[in-house]
Amino acid sequence: MEAKKPYVIAVVIQLIYTGMFVVSKAAFDHGMNTFVFIFYRMVAASLLLVPIAIALERKNVRSLSLCLLLKLFFYALIGNTFSLNLYNVSMKFTSATVASASSNSMPVVAFCLALLLRMEVVRLRSLSGKAKVAGVALCLAGVFVLAFYAGPALSPVNPHRAFAVAHYSNSNVPSRMTWIKGTFLMVLANVTWALWIVLQSALLNEYPNKMLVTVTQCVFSTVQSFVVAVVAEKDFSKWNLRLDISLVAIVYTGFVVTGVSYYLQAWCMEMKGPVFLAMWNPLCFVFTIFCSSFFLGEIVHLGSIVGGALLVGGLYSVLWAKSRETKIDLMGSSVAKMIVDGTQDEGHKKSWDHQDGGNKEEESTPTLGVAQA
Repeated sequence: MEAKKPYVIAVVIQLIYTGMFVVSKAAFDHGMNTFVFIFYRMVAASLLLVPIAIALERKNVRSLSLCLLLKLFFYALIGNTFSLNLYNVSMKFTSATVASASSNSMPVVAFCLALLLRMEVVRLRSLSGKAKVAGVALCLAGVFVLAFYAGPALSPVNPHRAFAVAHYSNSNVPSRMTWIKGTFLMVLANVTWALWIVLQSALLNEYPNKMLVTVTQCVFSTVQSFVVAVVAEKDFSKWNLRLDISLVAIVYTGFVVTGVSYYLQAWCMEMKGPVFLAMWNPLCFVFTIFCSSFFLGEIVHLGSIVGGALLVGGLYSVLWAKSRETKIDLMGSSVAKMIVDGTQDEGHKKSWDHQDGGNKEEESTPTLGVAQA
């Protein structure tokens, strides 16, 4: 049973993210302002994480320097405030299925950014280098298919939606230009999120306290999101929360996604590594296709499925290349260690032969020759 735990948790994580896409889209369909939604989400996440950080890390708060706080403020602006607001606006323009499909491009985008920052290397003559290039090409093809090709519509699984919208009609269906704009906004959101991942990785090498880094960015993003929401929605009557799907979405994304799923991801990556977790991302795409059709009544088009499949192909191509390079590096380090150990043994043998001296020196010469060979 212990061996199956990482697999069960990986599936649970994908189910949690499926729920996030579905309830967030349902809240937006019910008229929830996307900027106000992000503010309330960050408030809920802060209410969860700040008490935990105070209980566990209050002695380490003084280690946060002014320079580090400025970095965290900037990273919160990129990774949380800007990226999440852009992501939700783009989901309002498109669908939960497109949002889930585009999330598969995240590792590919992160790889491209790492390549630009010279944190990654592509050897075009090697098989892994060609796989990386193919993954990027598939990712770009998937984005263009999502944006420009609709294809035939697939009927909803359930005609009676659980999250029904009373005023929903054909006028609420996004136009083709709105859909294209939403798709490319989603790509831009993924780019900023991937940039945040790359910067965060470098920051954690400098300051490895994950809890304080996460909580500080969460608090900064709450303040930033409030400013953005006030500018975007000046009618405070629309800030009122009611007992409907909007409140469920805020509580779910703030507590379950930020709290439970982040902990499960950290546990899963510690057990199996980040590549193992990323390999399960396409499962969220499949779950979201079904759940968005069943609960939201979304009309899924063939173009969304084809584009998502191309993005999944690009994801697996890059992951395979990274896995292959890791194995080659491990083999190379093992061989180098064996050579170093052999050299050290040879040195010990030489010193032993010199200690023998006299008549044994001639007898040891053939043995030394074998060792050198």
